[in-house]
Amino acid sequence: MIEKTDKYFMETALHLAVKGMGYTSPNPMVGAVIVKNGKVVGSGYHHALGEAHAEVNAINEAGIAAKSATLFVTLEPCNHTGRTPPCTEKILKAGIHRVVVAMKDPNPDVIGGGIGYLKDQRVDVTLGVCEDAAKKLNEAYIKYITTKRPFVIVKCAATLDGRIATRTGDSRWVTGEESRKFVHRLRHAADAIMVGVDTIKRDNPCLTTRLNDIRGVDPKRIILDTNLSIPENAKVLRLDSDSGRFIITGISVSTDKKAEVEKKNVKVIPSAVKNGRIDIDLLMDQLGAMGIASILIEGGGQVIGSALRARIVDKIIFFYAPKILGGDDGVPICGGPGPFSMNECIPVSNIDVRRFGEDVMIEGYIV
Repeated sequence: MIEKTDKYFMETALHLAVKGMGYTSPNPMVGAVIVKNGKVVGSGYHHALGEAHAEVNAINEAGIAAKSATLFVTLEPCNHTGRTPPCTEKILKAGIHRVVVAMKDPNPDVIGGGIGYLKDQRVDVTLGVCEDAAKKLNEAYIKYITTKRPFVIVKCAATLDGRIATRTGDSRWVTGEESRKFVHRLRHAADAIMVGVDTIKRDNPCLTTRLNDIRGVDPKRIILDTNLSIPENAKVLRLDSDSGRFIITGISVSTDKKAEVEKKNVKVIPSAVKNGRIDIDLLMDQLGAMGIASILIEGGGQVIGSALRARIVDKIIFFYAPKILGGDDGVPICGGPGPFSMNECIPVSNIDVRRFGEDVMIEGYIV
């Protein structure tokens, strides 16, 4: 049975871990607190890729108070040397007598190694406190580290009758300001954002992150453009940003055409084509090999439909505004052919419903 105090301090560590969102990928977000005599004497989180781990930051803050204390950490401490030394040795050197861990590290190369080593050194280890919350926090890391494919989220904003734009392509704005602010947090958390070239032609978006309270990170911009028809005046080609820009084209696009676009500091990546469109399933292997651990698909309807039919989607986030287009000629959420019968629908589980102003957000997972 989990002690109430263990749960309380682990929740504190989880809140700390969230501070690393957007900065640590492809590493996980991790938080840690050190408790002695019922009081927190040290805390820390993993700030960014290549920087000190959460346990190290917490131990450094605690100093000598860490001796004979309890460490609460949201992910199994590492027992190997990567970009930083193993955290297990730091824990032992600090004299910590008990370690409470939310979840094992799913990395096939290290799973259980840190916990096993600490137990061998006679450290008391408790596993599984707030495990579900820890797994949700690092759902993208878990998918990527175990499959080498990105965790894929489909986001859309629609009217109550399921349209993301009018018949003229007008989509500004379907949802309200609060929903749009939350979408920028989704962009900040994702490694990459993906759209089709039709969205670029119609909306000419920047695909950047704009937040007021923190330094937002722009996701890598991925544009699916089978025939490399992106307009020269597209904002994504002209925008100055530290994040990468990738255009995915069919393998038949000429070398000269690719070279001309790449002069704009854009990487053109040839990929397999299926039924006249980029084979989005095979593309996930390519993007995973590039170290992209999470992707936010923002449209349009053809890309969303292709992603769902290819079964590459892990999570959906649908925003519905209290508006009715009232016709059958607007742009639907999903383009392309659907199933013959209702029993072929894609099931969505673990539903969560939230309000953003007058809008309703439905979040769920696809198995």
